[in-house]
Amino acid sequence: MKLLTFQYNDKVRVGLLKDETVLDLYEASNGSLPSDLLSMLENYENYKKDIAELTGEGIPLSSVKLLAPLPKPSSIRDFYAFEEHVKTSRGRRGLEMIPEWYEVPVFYFTNHNAVIGPEDSVQIPTNCKRMDFELEIACIIGKQGKNISEENADDYIVGYTIMNDWSARDLQAHEMKVGLGPSKGKDFATSLGPVIVTKDELETFRTDKSYDLQMTASVNGKVISNGNFSTIYYSFAKLIAHASRDTMLYPGDVIGSGTVGTGCILELGEEKHRWLQDGDEVELTITGLGSLRNTVRM
Repeated sequence: MKLLTFQYNDKVRVGLLKDETVLDLYEASNGSLPSDLLSMLENYENYKKDIAELTGEGIPLSSVKLLAPLPKPSSIRDFYAFEEHVKTSRGRRGLEMIPEWYEVPVFYFTNHNAVIGPEDSVQIPTNCKRMDFELEIACIIGKQGKNISEENADDYIVGYTIMNDWSARDLQAHEMKVGLGPSKGKDFATSLGPVIVTKDELETFRTDKSYDLQMTASVNGKVISNGNFSTIYYSFAKLIAHASRDTMLYPGDVIGSGTVGTGCILELGEEKHRWLQDGDEVELTITGLGSLRNTVRM
């Protein structure tokens, strides 16, 4: 299934994407299903069979505005799980790889109230001269759990979506010299969408620890980044096990992978592409998950 949040006739609803139409799950169920996706995820195990069996006349996709599938997630933890990205980005700053990276998957909490969706504009922060995108994949947690084992972690995943962890690199570099953060370098926006694809739809792409999904990023129609989800060093099972250690994960929590190799300008270098400017259109595409497009504005 492909779950989404959309706006139509001034109503914001949760929908199911079928071909080029959107089925309003609240209307199709005569109000027995919630009208927002976060509420639906809080009881997803009981709802998913009903969702799959619903029928009805869909709204043309071209007639709705797609919002972020989870406009206000419970939380967003963003990890640092692709080795190529970490090595290359550190090398660009004259830093060696640190052995601790191989010992523990680290993450930071980003602003779950600053989520934007497909086609939305993202504002360049004040005094930022080095605006960057980050090409990531995220999983959505579908049930509550604490101290989740790697072996059971997949049971807690509803599905996957595309994530753009926008970064003000100059602000980030300055504030992180203090030894804490990032904060204002990341606080302003995170893109999610266009849909959440349930994990059963991705089974044909499964590898030993992830999925064989091509990940690309383009700026103004030119592809500048090309990676693959299968190159991730830490599986999502490991990320979830670590995130849930001694703390509770909840339905609607977002777990970000971190940037895929080549997936940002910091890693590629300015010789490959300049920093983002007013009017630039950034499009992230992942096999099976669609495309997430945003325009950068001053």
